[in-house]
Amino acid sequence: MLLFLLCAGCILYVLAGYPVALGFLARRRHRPVKKGSELPTVSVIIPVHNGGRFVAEKLESVFALDYPRELLEVIVVADGCTDETEAVVRRIPAGQVRLISIPRSGKAAALNVGVSCAAGRILLMTDVRQQLQCDSLRTMAACFEDSEVGVVSGVVVFREGTCHDQADIRLYWRYESWIREKLSEIDSMFGATGPFYAIRRSLFVPLPDDILLDDVYLPMMAFLRGYRLIVEPAARATDYPMTSAREFARKVRTLGGNYQLMLRLPVLLTRRNRLLWHFLSYKLGRLLLPWLLALLLATSFLFPSPWSATLVCMQISFYLLAALDPKVPQHIFLKRISSPSHTFVMLMAATIRGLQVLFVPARTLWKVTDLGSVDS
Repeated sequence: MLLFLLCAGCILYVLAGYPVALGFLARRRHRPVKKGSELPTVSVIIPVHNGGRFVAEKLESVFALDYPRELLEVIVVADGCTDETEAVVRRIPAGQVRLISIPRSGKAAALNVGVSCAAGRILLMTDVRQQLQCDSLRTMAACFEDSEVGVVSGVVVFREGTCHDQADIRLYWRYESWIREKLSEIDSMFGATGPFYAIRRSLFVPLPDDILLDDVYLPMMAFLRGYRLIVEPAARATDYPMTSAREFARKVRTLGGNYQLMLRLPVLLTRRNRLLWHFLSYKLGRLLLPWLLALLLATSFLFPSPWSATLVCMQISFYLLAALDPKVPQHIFLKRISSPSHTFVMLMAATIRGLQVLFVPARTLWKVTDLGSVDS
């Protein structure tokens, strides 16, 4: 019984207790960011693999940024593209975009190449699919007036979806974004929003070719040098709605990347990490959740009857409901319960699948987004 209660307590702490404590701390220990009006030179780096469907709109949103054009450099790195990506970029008037073509090498290698050609004091890393809000770069650049700030992350806002699982993913992202914002208010978030973040050029370090999370590895290297990693809520980019299937593939990579990060930077698990409690509660706690849930189910069998049967049936029913969700019609009320259950179990399964990074080449966890079937 004690082990059951301990598991239940840890699960509740990771999912709810820590966020509540974090919110309280953010109110008590808020560290404002000093913002200025000076605009630094910025290199916008867009790594692309077969993003022809989106690259024109992406560049339009970059050119529409409220930022002096003479301070802006745009670099598109075509990473082994076999579609119309390069042709679309070449149609842009000369001098507006620099196109670099490389053999298929992965995002990390593409970023390394792009940065090696960049001249801006600030590097804006952004993916091809998201559209940037016109005032987003100016808002982010203002944060670098604070000498303690090394990385500024924007916020990705998903368009409205047409089914329950897309709504559940949006809810999950809001939950994650809230935690990141509160960590930022205290000191630093653990990483950045991959499709849209900026880093000082002086803090860039070459990325290992097999690194899964450039948006965590680079920011955390800056964090370990004493810089803050913050989120600027006013800097926004819009993205297409995510289905649970696409989110599962993304989470397998990101959670695998978290395992990889702790192997590459074990210092994060020591007192040299100035946010050790937050890191253990948030990052490590999330990785332990599926194992805690499995132990919770196993210890339920140790209770005397009828408590044992009740606890086991409740948990099994939850997992069965999640498994049946794909068969539940969208208009049925049950979908409002089964869909969140399915999303939660999917995330737990992705945590376990992410362990593949310990046994297979990291690059195998990269799953290219099916750009041809993006939900609109």
